[in-house]
Amino acid sequence: MAETIFTIKREERQVVMERVFDAPRETVWKAMTDPDSIKQWWGPRYLTTTIDKMDVKPGGVWRFIHHDPEGREYAFNGTYREIVPPERLSLTFEFEGVPGHIILQTLILDEQEGKTKLTSIADYEGIEDLEGMVNAGMEAGARESWDRLAELIEKA
Repeated sequence: MAETIFTIKREERQVVMERVFDAPRETVWKAMTDPDSIKQWWGPRYLTTTIDKMDVKPGGVWRFIHHDPEGREYAFNGTYREIVPPERLSLTFEFEGVPGHIILQTLILDEQEGKTKLTSIADYEGIEDLEGMVNAGMEAGARESWDRLAELIEKA
């Protein structure tokens, strides 16, 4: 399985993730924009994910909720900004547990000889927001999510 490269760019207030998935771009795009697929890969394995809202269009909103084994919920939401199937997806991202800290995330899908390089660029408003997410364990959760995405795509 390919490795996810996770880079913190503090001067730019960005976190960049990259990974090559062994699937065509359209397959990766579908897994990233289909609610039934997202439930299967978004978040760590010990959590289940429900999709409360997901309107994949510019200005459309999304809201996903993680549920842990003890019944606690962790919700995330945002608005889709730019949709260019199957090449680019831009959206805002907010963890409802710490409201007001909004990230702009851009996902770029580049097809390379039948495989897809996925690049995620998360832009933070301030260095405190970036450090808060990193210290909260963002890297481990993001890596596990992308591992799960790769497993789902392999089944497709």
